Amino acid sequence: MISLLKVRDAVALNGRADARLLSRQLCASVQMIAAMLEQLVVMGKLEKVDATACLSGSCKQCPEIQKCDTAVYRITGKY
Repeated sequence: MISLLKVRDAVALNGRADARLLSRQLCASVQMIAAMLEQLVVMGKLEKVDATACLSGSCKQCPEIQKCDTAVYRITGKY
């Protein structure tokens, strides 16, 4: 079972991460990871950063004109 602590630690290790990247790393559904990321934002442990490019590398099929709407998260300074 995945925990909020594991998700937070994975974001910390990556520096910045999106739900798809964490989903692959932690072997959990994207929906579950996305919900956990949002909960960590509400708790003040993570902050959401707007990204103009996909960090997961799965956007190679997208035309460059089309911007990814990927939410990227990083650790806040609060603990």
